[in-house]
Amino acid sequence: MSNNKIAVVGDRDSVLGFKALGLAVFPAQTAGEAKPLLRQLAKEEYGIVYLTEQLAVQLPEELQRYQDALTPAIILIPGKEGPLGLGMEQVKRCVERAVGADIL
Repeated sequence: MSNNKIAVVGDRDSVLGFKALGLAVFPAQTAGEAKPLLRQLAKEEYGIVYLTEQLAVQLPEELQRYQDALTPAIILIPGKEGPLGLGMEQVKRCVERAVGADIL
């Protein structure tokens, strides 16, 4: 089963620009708004969900829930406040797990 639906979740200012790229945009200001959105997107079989780092900080348990799942792949992106370094840390962990060493 191939799935190519892509969503972006985060504060309105950070995510609206993605709509121009044809991605599904779901504004959420708080973790309370984002948590049910992530669950709904998973049920609707979105393959990739971009999530702002600012919301990710507030949702560690929810992110853990999807960490080993095939879909959705949750990719952290900086919000309008700028990067927190979480996205890069996530990439480093994935690379380290794939190759067995920190090459970044």
